[in-house]
Amino acid sequence: MKTQTLQLNQNSRWLTFAVAMTLSVSTAMPTVAHAQVPAKAPPVLKLSDPLPANLFVELAKAINPAVVNISTSQTPRGRTTRDPMLELFEQFYGTPMVPRSNKPRPLALGTGFVIREDGLIVTNAHVVAGADAINVQLTENSEKKYEAKLIGSDERTDIALIKITPDGKLPTVSLGTSKDVQVGEWVAAFGNPFNLGHSMTKGIVSSIGREISEINKIPLLQTDASINPGNSGGPLVNTRGQVIGVNNAINAAAQGIGFAIPIDEVKRLIPELESTGGIRKGYLGMGLDDLDEQTAQQLGLGEDSGAVVVQIEAGYPAAKAGLKEFDIILDYNGKKVRGTRELIDMVQDTPIGSKAKVVVLRGNRKLNLEVQVAERKEAALARRATGPQAPPKVSGEKAPHKLGLAVADLSDDLREQFQIPPQIKRPIIVNIEPNSTAAQAGLRIGDVILVVNDVEVDDANTALKNFKKGKNVLRMARAGRLFVATF
Repeated sequence: MKTQTLQLNQNSRWLTFAVAMTLSVSTAMPTVAHAQVPAKAPPVLKLSDPLPANLFVELAKAINPAVVNISTSQTPRGRTTRDPMLELFEQFYGTPMVPRSNKPRPLALGTGFVIREDGLIVTNAHVVAGADAINVQLTENSEKKYEAKLIGSDERTDIALIKITPDGKLPTVSLGTSKDVQVGEWVAAFGNPFNLGHSMTKGIVSSIGREISEINKIPLLQTDASINPGNSGGPLVNTRGQVIGVNNAINAAAQGIGFAIPIDEVKRLIPELESTGGIRKGYLGMGLDDLDEQTAQQLGLGEDSGAVVVQIEAGYPAAKAGLKEFDIILDYNGKKVRGTRELIDMVQDTPIGSKAKVVVLRGNRKLNLEVQVAERKEAALARRATGPQAPPKVSGEKAPHKLGLAVADLSDDLREQFQIPPQIKRPIIVNIEPNSTAAQAGLRIGDVILVVNDVEVDDANTALKNFKKGKNVLRMARAGRLFVATF
């Protein structure tokens, strides 16, 4: 387990937090208002009154069946032996690559909870970040582990969706609301702390709306319910058996200070994460830095005022609007800018394609500019590469032996949709049947097939001829990685 710690400065805001894995600094709130998961009534708890002694017993019975243990692994990418397919792989992506020939190693432990009977699971983005394999255990003593697919992830809000293909319908949690949460409410935290699966702790809501930008752009719920490494991604539940938050981080220098992402914010993220694989973020194309105190005083600005432009990217909105290096951005869309982090969040929250008014200080003059917010090109390509793909308008040819996949030769439309270079002439997967052998093996629409059962393939017909009944081994390329699927 790798832990990142941000050290506390005695005279500043809290900066000491331990989270499993790394946290990023980019996000945006989607405009979707409702989650694309079935509404579920709170569980019926068999409680006595006035303050039932069996309250938390009943909560454990209601919630634990929908809580899952998550473990991830990563294959080392150090150069050892040269893979015979490496030359082909380098040709495919046009850049030297390092072969992955070592065994996978454990990367992280965490928690998730099932929100849909078909195996859709919410967890923290840092739990699954950098993982080559995500395994899910439904019960602590179960020997069976399900391989999960990453459906979508957003690092700045630290929320991810993963999905398994279960043997049947799974128990799910009831998603409540966090807008009515009050300080002093009883809550229970569920998770997999230090690999002690399906653990439960209790406490109260200590604070609401705790703004800690170093951890999350979303104001957090604070609780004194014990949260430890491995609890990340687990549910924080009220006494009605409803999830009101997602366990996220702890103050490593204290006891009884944990944080959870409010569930209302999570519900807003789920639809876009599932449909696109990420959250679209506004981007202006400029590098920023905070204004130091001495410069601010010389310019007659208050403390924590403005953000300095230190770089302008050609072709992006900032350049088109006339912003220049060393401009100091004071206001964005009518809101005072207090620093770089705040401005980044403002921009990323702005709907892509909309216009924003910017007030800048250039020398001793204030200028009013207007920018049209765009999306960073690399981010759009990354979402398309890692998120669920819309099925292409190509039926393809079905593979034999009821394997559950269809293959087609690359066309201009397919190349554009899946961002495949024109010099590559390989067959591509254009359909995966739900719950099929191919789906269970983790194959996805858009995977480019390189080798089928030790035979290098240049077209769909050759690939189809080399599938066989029984065990099949495929070498494929997906989003900058070479991988092998056996099914």
